[in-house]
Amino acid sequence: MSDESPLDRFKTALTGAARAIARDREAEIGWTADKPSQQGKMARVPMPGRDISAQQAREARGFADSFALRMRHHNGALHARMRPGDPAASACYDAIERARYEAIGESEYTGMRANMELMHERRLAGDPITSAETADDVPLHTALGLMLREQLTGQPIPEAARPGVEMVREFVESRTGDDFEQLSDALHDQSAFQKLGLDMLRHLDMVPMEPENDDGFDDDDSEDGQDEQEKDEQDEDGADQSDQPETRAEGAEGEEGEGDESEQSPGDDELAEGEPGDDGEEMQLPQRKNAPWQDIPNSFDYKPFTETFDEVVEATELCDVEELDRLRAYLDSQLAGLAGVTTRLANRLQRRLMAQQNRSWDFDQEEGLLDAARLARVVVSPGHSLSYKQEQEQEFKDTVVTLLIDNSGSMRGRPISIAAISADILARTLERCGVKVEILGFTTRAWKGGQSREKWLADGRPENPGRLNDLRHIIYKKADEPMRRARRSLGLMMREGLLKENIDGEALLWAHDRLLARPEDRRILMVISDGAPVDDSTLSVNSAGYLEAHLRKVIEWIEKASPVQLVAIGIGHDVTRYYKKAVTIMDAEQLGGTIIEQLADLFEVD
Repeated sequence: MSDESPLDRFKTALTGAARAIARDREAEIGWTADKPSQQGKMARVPMPGRDISAQQAREARGFADSFALRMRHHNGALHARMRPGDPAASACYDAIERARYEAIGESEYTGMRANMELMHERRLAGDPITSAETADDVPLHTALGLMLREQLTGQPIPEAARPGVEMVREFVESRTGDDFEQLSDALHDQSAFQKLGLDMLRHLDMVPMEPENDDGFDDDDSEDGQDEQEKDEQDEDGADQSDQPETRAEGAEGEEGEGDESEQSPGDDELAEGEPGDDGEEMQLPQRKNAPWQDIPNSFDYKPFTETFDEVVEATELCDVEELDRLRAYLDSQLAGLAGVTTRLANRLQRRLMAQQNRSWDFDQEEGLLDAARLARVVVSPGHSLSYKQEQEQEFKDTVVTLLIDNSGSMRGRPISIAAISADILARTLERCGVKVEILGFTTRAWKGGQSREKWLADGRPENPGRLNDLRHIIYKKADEPMRRARRSLGLMMREGLLKENIDGEALLWAHDRLLARPEDRRILMVISDGAPVDDSTLSVNSAGYLEAHLRKVIEWIEKASPVQLVAIGIGHDVTRYYKKAVTIMDAEQLGGTIIEQLADLFEVD
């Protein structure tokens, strides 16, 4: 372990503590350069500096403690069932539950209190409550969460938020009566606690006094509780999710994403009533189902409902330079462990490509390199000419490679890091070999359809609308742009909130059309993805397999009729059922090497 850095040792200690608190050996802690978040049993906490100051260490410990407490004391399925549909009420409901399980930790483990204090200060750093000038400016869910923490633990309101809380305290306490005291008595009973929390929201006129679904929970809430919680954790990790909106709604309760309404649209209420969807952003992951292929009727016709809100954007337009530099530095920290492997792979690819450029010889020349096959003749007749050979230039097709990277939510974490790292290595290597590289990404602008869905709702919900989300196609590096200028842009893939849904068919056509516009003789399109196309908004209002059918037709057309060579790499999911030339990787660590090998095969002279 002598090669471990202090940061690695600290991460190991954090993970061990989180597993002990959560009582789950599968709990994992990782670093993030953005907002802390949790996906299933993987939590990402703020990465401290190299010197790991005491304050940064306690901050990271506070977030790790909170995530571990959530895993141990929070039943996600129960939380989702009782969650109100109104966005403001939902944010308050989430804040109340978070205050509950964090209060359990602060009460049972006195050592957590200082960690939690710094964690709350970090959470509040960008919260509007710290700059509120009037009571109307105070986000009620933040104030309620802090007031409840004060009641449950006796910990004072953080200094930065105290003025904002005091602006609304009289209003809250005048309406809630003894609600806070009753919540204190039900701290360890989530079902009872959340019902009392809903009562508090009713007293604040945020939830109707007699909701339709307010009964029937006593017996059902605890049924298969453990199984439901495990199922909810799978949902948060993007694996085999249920189509029930109650389970999907739990995604909005992710850490640091609670109550975030920035991505919501007026159509969200309709979607939440009977269609798959989620009000949150940080914790939502697209559904990944490798379902068997279904026959598509002859009348199948793919179309976008509207292209008005689609965008093709350069990475530098989505993020300022300072943040890109920070994200790139974080990506470089991930690259450190793979530096040796990727360098060897890059050198091997370069040797193979260069060997193809100079691989023929002209023999019986009057000058050049001595031909070993003519060595005997040279000895017998030293003055004899035509005993030399010269290397002949082999025509090497002018080549361009497009690397199309799936930027969907399920690529979060290690897969997207490895994809970005491999793109970086590949682009630099091919650039040295005289091969131009373009790096593209595809996702959507919003969860749940965005402005396209709003327009569809405003138009009266016409049947079979087609693709119903706003596309976002990202240019990380243009083919003619040197890698040294585009290097910073790849860090954008590490940004929280970027990765959303994925509509693969149209992304392939976009990348393919860009390749056809290129003057090079050989064009190669490499797709890195982790499963089938998924967009809940589109799939909820069209026929089953709508996006998948379009992807198959696009792939078939490119493979049979296009001059573009197509290859794919699947991460954790089988993509060989879509692409003829494809490999599937179960371990993201294999991605860099697989890219090199696949491209080396494509470059072989026919």
